[in-house]
Amino acid sequence: MAEAKSDKAGKAAKAPKADGKAAQKPADGQKAEGQKQGKGKPAAAETAVHGKVAAPPKDYVARLKKLYQEQIVPKLVAEFGYKNALEVPRIDKIVLNMGVGEAVNDTKKVTAAAADLALIAGQKPVITRARKAISTFKVRENMPIGAKVTLRKTRMYEFLDRLVNVALPRVRDFRGLDPKSFDGRGNYALGIKEHIVFPEINYDKAEAMLGMDVVVCTTAKTDQEARALLRAFNFPFRQ
Repeated sequence: MAEAKSDKAGKAAKAPKADGKAAQKPADGQKAEGQKQGKGKPAAAETAVHGKVAAPPKDYVARLKKLYQEQIVPKLVAEFGYKNALEVPRIDKIVLNMGVGEAVNDTKKVTAAAADLALIAGQKPVITRARKAISTFKVRENMPIGAKVTLRKTRMYEFLDRLVNVALPRVRDFRGLDPKSFDGRGNYALGIKEHIVFPEINYDKAEAMLGMDVVVCTTAKTDQEARALLRAFNFPFRQ
């Protein structure tokens, strides 16, 4: 009898500990309230991890992409009489190329140029190297001489938006883009003398004024279709 009483007393002593643990755990409703008030983990789209900007939400649609789907496609179908909406030309990719001639004397300038190009494009560029040695320009084989990056999809539309609406209007003595700079296959190329026209570049921290080439590749079969496509994106061509 004494042993049975001691067993019951031991179980009764252990019971409050279990109740205490259960009381410490918050209910599901409390968890939800804590996350709403900011006690839970913040959303990935609202935070930056180790200085890297978080990726946009999956359902995010760039402004110019929405413009293309809702306004430009019907406009080009009416202008050129396409039988199918899939025949309407679209922008396939944008290639940014930055050459650094001063890299012959200091290869570190290529790294600085690549860092600026990454800020402009929002994507890590690739270092371009010389294919062969040219003694006249003091260029050795496999020597870093520039940087380039290819933009597609959302980043392409975002860069295009900043190029047309922010960067080009800031170009000194800008009088419009050359309407003849097409290659006959629907691709358009333009040059920018100073990369500081982009708002991502801090003028005070820029080591040098660097030029860059911007090539807009489209699926248009003729220059006329490509010109109409880019004009619909508000490219400021000269009249």
